[in-house]
Amino acid sequence: MAEQTNTASSRRSSASRKPKKNQIPYGFLTVAFIIIVALLLNLKSTTVAFFWLTGNIFGFILQKGRFCFTASMRDPYLTGSTSITRAVIVTFAVTTIGFTAIKYGFASSGMPIPGMSYVAPISLATVIGAFIFGVGMVIAGGCASGTLMRVGEGFIMNTIAFLFFMVGSLWGAHDFGWWKENFISKGSSIFLPDIFGWLGAVVLQLGVLLILYVVAEQYEKKRGASH
Repeated sequence: MAEQTNTASSRRSSASRKPKKNQIPYGFLTVAFIIIVALLLNLKSTTVAFFWLTGNIFGFILQKGRFCFTASMRDPYLTGSTSITRAVIVTFAVTTIGFTAIKYGFASSGMPIPGMSYVAPISLATVIGAFIFGVGMVIAGGCASGTLMRVGEGFIMNTIAFLFFMVGSLWGAHDFGWWKENFISKGSSIFLPDIFGWLGAVVLQLGVLLILYVVAEQYEKKRGASH
């Protein structure tokens, strides 16, 4: 009797479910729209068209991979899971090798190293800014990339966060000169290859990342988090 009741209720629940709409036509329309816009932008600027295509590709990968820096910092505390944390560490390791190869190639050929002007000073302002940003991104439910991704998915709260993200960015850009002169420039710029050499810098950074990866893995096992 109980088995018949469960079978009947499962049939009712199956009948009450609406069939899922076929999303493939929407996917083809979206791809066609992206290509058409890229071709139109290419008539004006190849660079803008390239940015449009790479931005869409990056957004697609970001959304499907659920990659979020906020989750990498938040999940270990809330759920004990460090899968995204370890993914971020692996990303840092890959980019360390890639960017070192590029920069070393420029340095060995005597050409100016690209990005050297972006080695920003580190000071107490960096610590304070990181803390404020960390609190804000957890409350907002996403960092810059995570917020953009979830706005595309239609999350209302992230749309609100995105609006204030723009306000804060404009305000910060307006006052950046004052902050740089009075606080940021007071720190010291550190470029590891200048201190340890290219090989030493890579080994040191990869070693630190390896330690962090092992610590994150052991932490998850200790917390007994389930994926």
